Amino acid sequence: MGILSWIIVGGIAGWLASMVVGTDQRMGIIANIVVGIIGAFIGGFIMNSLGYGSINGLSFWSIFVAFIGSVVLLFVISIFSRKSR
Repeated sequence: MGILSWIIVGGIAGWLASMVVGTDQRMGIIANIVVGIIGAFIGGFIMNSLGYGSINGLSFWSIFVAFIGSVVLLFVISIFSRKSR
């Protein structure tokens, strides 16, 4: 997958995940892209561990895998940010 595909998948997945977790108002486009790209790695690891395919280009499956990983990432971040307050 090329860099442009990573940015597109990351942006969409990060944005959707931030809406689900409730952090959309605090995050900008760059944060959504970064969360989505990191989430793609996390989601790929999770899906490979479960025996499903990982990210393989610009597709609905890739966005879904990145979305799952992004939700997990944002959830973990929210847990740690609550404990530090």
